[in-house]
Amino acid sequence: MKSPRIRPIVFATLAALASLPVFAAELSPQVAAVRDRWAEVKYELPAEKRDAAFAALATQAETARAAAPRDAGALVWEGIVLSSWAGEKGGLGALGLVKKARKDFEAALAVEPGALEGSAYTSLGSLYYQVPGWPVGFGDDDKAREMLAKGLALNPDGIDANYFQGDFLREQDDYAGAEKALLKALAAPPRPGRERADAGRRAEAQALLKTVREELASR
Repeated sequence: MKSPRIRPIVFATLAALASLPVFAAELSPQVAAVRDRWAEVKYELPAEKRDAAFAALATQAETARAAAPRDAGALVWEGIVLSSWAGEKGGLGALGLVKKARKDFEAALAVEPGALEGSAYTSLGSLYYQVPGWPVGFGDDDKAREMLAKGLALNPDGIDANYFQGDFLREQDDYAGAEKALLKALAAPPRPGRERADAGRRAEAQALLKTVREELASR
């Protein structure tokens, strides 16, 4: 069983997935505001201020989702905020938040599986490998592998899909695979309007790549 920890998280066959449309609908202004504030909180606020900031942002995300309960983008971003807040809290006290986040991602998949280039699959996969397994939580490496693969099928060059794939493979001691995924994350094309999030994720990928290469060098 995995240790009871929860890290930030700042989610059919692949053949069937290939036939699904990748929806590129724009976020509503309310959800876009949540997305942009998330990047600011995660990557620019000092650690001691992030818990309270994520708590406030969770309320904002809930309001956006309640206004459009079948908007996959609103569901995904509420889930991301909740899981990131759980990462700040850590430990068993965060399990309630990640359970709510999982419900959001599953609801988004039920509404629109390809929304936001498969972000619900990637986000859900990241929860499955970072949350403790039974009997503490719902963590499951097999499900993580499946969900992350589906996210990559929809967004093979995306920075987040490749970053979380790399992080998962590192946890599986597949350092060569992790290195490949992280290099692809670092080569991902920029996302217009998401410069803050891209810069933060690239810094995380570079730090993780350094750790992975140290492991490879020691073998």
